[in-house]
Amino acid sequence: MNASADDEKIFTRSFFLVFLALLCTALVMYVLMSTVTEYATSMGSSAMIAGLVSGIYIFGGLCSRIYSGNALERVGWKKTALTFMTIHFLSCLLYFIVSDVNLLLIVRFIHGIGFGASANAIVTIASSVLPKRRFGEAFGYFMMGTTLAVGLGPFIGGFLYDSVGSAGCFLFAAIFSAIALICIYFIDVSAHDPANKHEIKKDSSYFGLDKIIERGAVPVSFFTALTSLGYVSILSFYRLYAVEVNLTGIFSWFFIIYSVVLILSRPVAGKIQDRGGDLIICVAGIIAQAIGLFLIAFYPSTLTVVICAVCAALGFGTLNSACTTIVTRNTSEKRRSYAVSTFFIFCDATMGFGPALLGVFASEGYAPVYMISSIITLLALPVCLYALKK
Repeated sequence: MNASADDEKIFTRSFFLVFLALLCTALVMYVLMSTVTEYATSMGSSAMIAGLVSGIYIFGGLCSRIYSGNALERVGWKKTALTFMTIHFLSCLLYFIVSDVNLLLIVRFIHGIGFGASANAIVTIASSVLPKRRFGEAFGYFMMGTTLAVGLGPFIGGFLYDSVGSAGCFLFAAIFSAIALICIYFIDVSAHDPANKHEIKKDSSYFGLDKIIERGAVPVSFFTALTSLGYVSILSFYRLYAVEVNLTGIFSWFFIIYSVVLILSRPVAGKIQDRGGDLIICVAGIIAQAIGLFLIAFYPSTLTVVICAVCAALGFGTLNSACTTIVTRNTSEKRRSYAVSTFFIFCDATMGFGPALLGVFASEGYAPVYMISSIITLLALPVCLYALKK
C-alpha cells in the first residue's frame, strides 16, 4: 500500500529537477522572444524582418525537433538532452558578439536548434517520471514551468531591456540555460532511458515519416498549432502594439495576469482531463482565445487587455498543456518521444513562421494582426471537434 502511494506521489526530487529544467529553458525563450523584435527594429529592420528574427528561433527548434524523436530513441533521452542543452547554453553567449541583423538571424537559428530538441527531451523525460494514474494532474503541474515562464519571461525581458539594455537579457539567458543544463545532468532516468536498455536495436517496422511523425498525434497537434499562431501574435508584437495604442502600462502586466489565471485554472483543468473532459477544455479554450484577440483588435483599452490576458490563459495557455497531455497519454512509451516531437513540430511551425507572416498585416498598424489571429484561432474549432470525437 505504501509502495503504491509512493508510486502516485507527484512532488518528488525528479519532478522538481525536470520542472526547473523546463522553467529555465522556457524563461530563456520568452525573455528573448519578447524583446528581440524590439532589438531588431533598433538595428533598423522592418516589422517583417523583426518578426523573422523572433520566429527563426522557433524554426531552428522545428529543425531539431524533426531529428530529436529518432535521437531520443537511438541515442538516449539524457544524452540527447545534455547535448542540445549545451548548444542552447553556448548560443546564449553568441548574442554578445552580434553586430547586425544578419548575424542575429544566424545566432537565433542556432539557438533554436538547441532549444527544440532540449524541450522535446525534457517533456519526454517528464512523461516517464510522473505518476501514471494522476498523469493529467501531474502533467498540469509540470507544465506550470512553461506557464510561469510565459508570464515572467516577457515581464523580466521588458524590465531588463528597459533598465540595462539587450546585454542584460543575454546574460539572464546564459545563466538560466546553464541552470537547466545542471538540472538535467542530475536527474535519474536510468530505468526508462533507451540508452540503458541493451536490447534496443534498430527497428525496421517504421519507415519514412514514421521516423519523424507519430500519426496518431497529428490531429491534436494541428488544431493546437492554429491556436499557437494566435498566441504568437501577442508574444511577438505586444510591446509595439502597446506603444501604438498608448497602453504600455497595462500591457506590461499582460503576462503576469495571464500566468496568475493559468496557475489558478491549470490544476482544475488537469483533474477534469483525468475524468474524461478533454473536449470541453479544448473547445472552451479556442473560443476564449478568439474572443480575447478580437477585443484587443477592435477596441483596445485597459479592460479589454485584461480580458484578453484572461482569455489567452484559458486559450493557448490551457490548450498547450492539455493537448501535450493528450498526445503523451494516448501514445505507447515506445512512440512517446515521436508523439512529443510531432506536437511541437506543428506548434513550432506556426510559431516560427507566424511572426513574419503576421508582420505583413502590420503595414498600417498592429490591430489587423490581432483580428486575423482571432479568425485563425476559430479555424481550430472544427479540427478540434474532429480530433477529439469518440
